[in-house]
Amino acid sequence: MNTLLLDTDVVSYLLKQDSRAQLFEPYLREQRLALSFMTVPELYQWAAIRKWGQLRIQQLESTLHRYLILPYDIGTCRLWGAVRAACQETGQPISAQDAWVAATALQYDLPLVTHNPTDFQAVPGLRIMTIPAE
Repeated sequence: MNTLLLDTDVVSYLLKQDSRAQLFEPYLREQRLALSFMTVPELYQWAAIRKWGQLRIQQLESTLHRYLILPYDIGTCRLWGAVRAACQETGQPISAQDAWVAATALQYDLPLVTHNPTDFQAVPGLRIMTIPAE
């Protein structure tokens, strides 16, 4: 069993039972699924924007227990800075949130499963898994 890091978009598809989640199922089957620590507050922000009640937030928290949540450390912080700088140098800026996700993937040497590969294309050394373009 391999460990895969899920981008926030992919885990949100799974949480919402969005039809796009089915596109990723072949990648995810029988794999250990991990999330960057950054994905967790992004999901809480999503819930706050949509004004979720306590029951739905509890369901979110219950679902989060199914994933390995990878923490940051000083190495991840160094990588975050390098990711942001490298993307800026190429003229392809990356959001702070996406840079944390990328840095987490690099720190733990995991492929990143994303539906938005162009958000990460300028990150050196990042292994990206996505669905084939239609």
